[in-house]
Amino acid sequence: MTFNKPALGATRLLTNCGAAVEVPATAEDRLMMSPLLLRAGIVACFWLAAGSAEAQVKLDTSYGISVARIPIGSDTASAQFSDKDYSITMTGRASGLLRVLASGEGTLTTVGIVKDGRPTPTRYVSSTTADDDKLDVTMTFEDGNVKDLQVSEPPVVPDRVPLTEAHRKGVTDPLTAMFIPGIEVGDNLSKAECQRTLPIFDGRRRYDLQLAFKRTEKVKADKGYAGPAVVCSVLLKPIAGHRTSSSLIKFVDGREIEMAFAPIAGTRVLAPFRISVFHTLGNLVIQANRFEIAAARPSTAQSTGKSE
Repeated sequence: MTFNKPALGATRLLTNCGAAVEVPATAEDRLMMSPLLLRAGIVACFWLAAGSAEAQVKLDTSYGISVARIPIGSDTASAQFSDKDYSITMTGRASGLLRVLASGEGTLTTVGIVKDGRPTPTRYVSSTTADDDKLDVTMTFEDGNVKDLQVSEPPVVPDRVPLTEAHRKGVTDPLTAMFIPGIEVGDNLSKAECQRTLPIFDGRRRYDLQLAFKRTEKVKADKGYAGPAVVCSVLLKPIAGHRTSSSLIKFVDGREIEMAFAPIAGTRVLAPFRISVFHTLGNLVIQANRFEIAAARPSTAQSTGKSE
């Protein structure tokens, strides 16, 4: 994932409305915001259902990023899936307003298997930096539980909610969490696609993303997909590992957030097409302008279930 240099005016926009928008103020909160809504959300990830006609596919996407309809950056990402396994790798750098909302730069990778039509992570690695706070995470999973974890220590603060061993069970990583299976296909998208809770552990924090149905609509990328999408509201519920005084939690508390998911032709799979964070002074919108899928060659990482 690559954030290009923001357009002229992005820095001034941040100066004019940063305090009023109440975006996360600390480096630690920006690290959380990255996998939570932006990096995990804007990557065009998808789930292959059992019996898919495509043995191996690659999704190529690019997204435009804007605030108050002012372009401030762009993103590109790719992912590979088969009916047995998958791998996703993102690298990125944020600047301007994106540096406030997301970590400054980083790399995130996840690999796993497709089990009963659902992707199940086996290994997740991330390295992100915001200002002077660097977060390195390496996790391995077994049956939905974190088996091994290596993570850089968080800053010592008195208001951090303690993590326990139970918080590592029945979870998924921030990238895999964004992959939602479709109940219906084609024009028959329904509210069932959004009725789910995503249990996420990023190595330092445990939180849920609760999705709920809002509507269906037609979407169109400049290249690739044109058709129906299902729009879900998104609610963050922090559970453990976070600070009770977190500016990120204050930022998202009561804020309207939604994600639009589009189906992948030939599969019962939905991928993020648009993410919107609403504010009276200007909405942050990340929307696909390219959404194309093609056959892909098998990779060593996918065939072994390990990252290279």
